[in-house]
Amino acid sequence: MTFLSQQDFTTVIAGTPLVSIDLIVENSDGEVLLGYRTNRPAKDYWFVPGGRILKNEKMDDAFLRLTKTELGRQIPRSKGQFLGVFEHLYDDCVFDEGIATHYVVLGYKLILDIGLQALPQEQHNEYRWFSVAEMLASDTVHKHTKWYVQ
Repeated sequence: MTFLSQQDFTTVIAGTPLVSIDLIVENSDGEVLLGYRTNRPAKDYWFVPGGRILKNEKMDDAFLRLTKTELGRQIPRSKGQFLGVFEHLYDDCVFDEGIATHYVVLGYKLILDIGLQALPQEQHNEYRWFSVAEMLASDTVHKHTKWYVQ
């Protein structure tokens, strides 16, 4: 895997799309796990867990890394249901409000009952289970997250 400096990564964000995996986690009651984003893009919105695939990282390895980082446990990609490819466009990026971000997102649904208190706090400072109706009615659930349940 290749890690870039902040300056190099900002140049990449400004010039190319990023490929990421979003994890649409549903519990046995049909509710969807959302976290309240602390970082740009999508800061101050409820959003699904997920993250980008790194250069030279195979998708199966990325899935294991992202489920560990975002959910606190490694889950193989074979346990997820592929929902399709989505495109997310933002007016800002993680480092700068003036640089737009373009994601090509691979959406995967997982059925998983997990406690909220042990979830990682790096990208989200609060977690909640939402019904689909609550998600669609809320102004604080990001539109890209709503796409997964519409």
